[in-house]
Amino acid sequence: MTKAPISLQDLRRSLYVKAKAEPTWRFWGLYVHVCKMETLDEAYRMAQKNDGAPGIDGVTFEAIEESGVEGFLGQIRDELITSTYRPMRARKKEIPKDGGKVRVLSIPAIRDRVVQGALKLILEPIFEADFQPGSYGYRPKRTAHQAVNRVAQAIVESKTRIIDIDLRAYFDNVQHHLLLEKVARRVHDDEVMHLLKTMLKATGAKGVPQGGVISPLLSNLYLTEVDRMLERAMETTRNVDLAKGDSFTFLGFEFRRILSRKGAWRPNYTPKLTKRTALLGKLRDVFRRFASQPVGRVIERINPILRGWVNYFAVGHSSRCFSFVKDWVEKKIRRHLMRARKRKGFGWQRWSRPWLYGKLGLFNAYRVHRPGPKAQPAG
Repeated sequence: MTKAPISLQDLRRSLYVKAKAEPTWRFWGLYVHVCKMETLDEAYRMAQKNDGAPGIDGVTFEAIEESGVEGFLGQIRDELITSTYRPMRARKKEIPKDGGKVRVLSIPAIRDRVVQGALKLILEPIFEADFQPGSYGYRPKRTAHQAVNRVAQAIVESKTRIIDIDLRAYFDNVQHHLLLEKVARRVHDDEVMHLLKTMLKATGAKGVPQGGVISPLLSNLYLTEVDRMLERAMETTRNVDLAKGDSFTFLGFEFRRILSRKGAWRPNYTPKLTKRTALLGKLRDVFRRFASQPVGRVIERINPILRGWVNYFAVGHSSRCFSFVKDWVEKKIRRHLMRARKRKGFGWQRWSRPWLYGKLGLFNAYRVHRPGPKAQPAG
């Protein structure tokens, strides 16, 4: 009787269970699963869902769909099986950051995103079993809001000493030989290790590319020992004590501990001032560039910016900040309307708020989700 082939979902589940049950087990026979059409097809669908610009070869998803996805994946599979696959050089793109700095993204070709995604699908459940519960960055089914809520809960539990560490240019400085050693502790598969070495070699002498599909998983693996140390750490690298009125920033929020009217300590976290300043700067640039355009065009440009920013910061205690942003944007829109009529002022009597938000469609969803952790009595 022939045994039915295991599905990708069942395989990933079994890898995680095995890795969780046996922390020192080294997995073998993984490469064959990387090369399966089911794995490559899932990796392609994931890459397609994330969309993104084409790589250095200029090949788009539209072109692949037109010529046939099955043939595209079949060629990748043949190259993997015959060990002739070689990743292309990634296309570099600069992304502006706060403070006038830039982040350099590496955009792989779609074929290389598929291969990285296939390898990630097989390796991820193994290393997910090893990662610390307090690790949230770049992990499946974990969000920034969950990380923020955990910090808030820790404040409620009177955990007021903060370890504040800044990992500068982290992706760029990952040492390949150390990373491969960490992978080898769990992977006993020469073909998988060779494929991973080939991917890393294509990025240069060190570092993992920001924008690579598998880079977040490898980066988390590289930091696993640090995460374990931090889970046990008692000393601080920066002297922050919430019990003394200090504050700290995490994922764009500024955290502090305050006393409620009922005499209970509770966390207070709001958007960091620099994040608000960066938002207003981006909006101000739109108003400047579209000063001569109809107000509808301006609103089409600023609404997505506002929606993304507000959705991210719509937790904790952002109401006051949201009110400031909303008033600022409304005044800018009113001034735009008045300038179009060559008049001064804000047109408070001419245009009502319901008209601005209802008729013009200006973004108005400044709702804040109530924080999860409940305050505890002050001790």
